[in-house]
Amino acid sequence: MYPQTHVCFAGMVLGKQSDAVSLGSILPDVLIGEHFNHCEAHSAGLEIYNFLLKNRSLPDFGKALLTHGFVPEGLDYYGDEKYLDFEKGYSFEKARPLILKTVEACNISPEMGWWKAHNIIEMGVELLVSSSGHYGEMMKSAFTNRALISEVNEMLGSLWKGIDLKFDKRAEWFAGFIEMDKASVESLAQKFKVQMQFKHKVEIETKKVARLIDRAAHIVNADLQVFFQNATALVTTNIDNLKSIETL
Repeated sequence: MYPQTHVCFAGMVLGKQSDAVSLGSILPDVLIGEHFNHCEAHSAGLEIYNFLLKNRSLPDFGKALLTHGFVPEGLDYYGDEKYLDFEKGYSFEKARPLILKTVEACNISPEMGWWKAHNIIEMGVELLVSSSGHYGEMMKSAFTNRALISEVNEMLGSLWKGIDLKFDKRAEWFAGFIEMDKASVESLAQKFKVQMQFKHKVEIETKKVARLIDRAAHIVNADLQVFFQNATALVTTNIDNLKSIETL
């Protein structure tokens, strides 16, 4: 899912919002790049959480981090990997009607169609979530909290000795790729254009993508809240089970 959605979802699970919750909820996506591919970044949550627990630091940041990735199973697991009896996650299942139009609008090979169509669905979700709260403002607050950014940078440096993540620079770079104002179909399509240029060296047709994002929002609107409720229950249980292990 996209960043404002992760900030919103972490609040659902934890019952609170703060700069630490916002930054923790999007950390796996910020980590992607040098040293970490997508899967590695989304599988590091438990390692980071255990390190924070051992050092009694950043508790809300650590718990928010657990709501995001694959290990333990967070929102992106149920969105991307597996949800209910679907072949893959919620976003992929909802993306099926958009595959052919996504291939056309994004000038990509058919093999990439389902993958990028699921990104269109995620942007439809982001559009709805962004309109329902001030999640972009929450991200801006987290990204400008220099004390928090410095603390996270120091923590990651202690955890992964010998790797200089330059977390402050990484966070600044990431912030430039995402929408932190109220999202519109046009603004999301424009951000997606930059991402596709950077990652895949292709030029998308932003007007067509904007129309697809609008269609995606209509596709998910009927059952998105049910998905969030189910995912919240599942992720809460996953986190509670970790806490149970801690007390053994």
